[in-house]
Amino acid sequence: MNNYYGFGRIILTIVLAMSLRIAPMPGIMAMINPDWVLLSLIYWSLAVPERVGIFHAWAFGLLTDVLMGKLFGQYALAYSLVIYLCLKLHKRLRQFPLIQQGLFIFFCLLLSQLLLFWIKNLQHPSQLHPSFWLPVITGTLCWPLVYTTLRFVRLARRAK
Repeated sequence: MNNYYGFGRIILTIVLAMSLRIAPMPGIMAMINPDWVLLSLIYWSLAVPERVGIFHAWAFGLLTDVLMGKLFGQYALAYSLVIYLCLKLHKRLRQFPLIQQGLFIFFCLLLSQLLLFWIKNLQHPSQLHPSFWLPVITGTLCWPLVYTTLRFVRLARRAK
């Protein structure tokens, strides 16, 4: 029963991240909205790699594709590749301070954005707009907040 309780918290936080991802925001706020789903998946894959893996990234990526109304599978591909990297490096990354983790998060978010841009560019060729960088930068800046919040959620169960 305890295993399901902990996994329920993981699912709940990712569903809340999906809500933040699709929440309607005005103008510039919509442009700087980081990929909360990917940030949550990264945290959980680093914190509990035996429970959150590539399959979860793929499944939540497909749900994000549907919610965002994008080409089916593009977020699933991007999330799966990023989570694969996190799983391969999780033992090292867990030892890094938040600043160094932030650098890794920056490259993960950048990889995801580049994959999404590349897939979009295959459909409709376009130029890289400067706003491309905004979700990557804000996601990197939000990493300490995401880390501390989800760490609190994960460890709150043990305090009881």
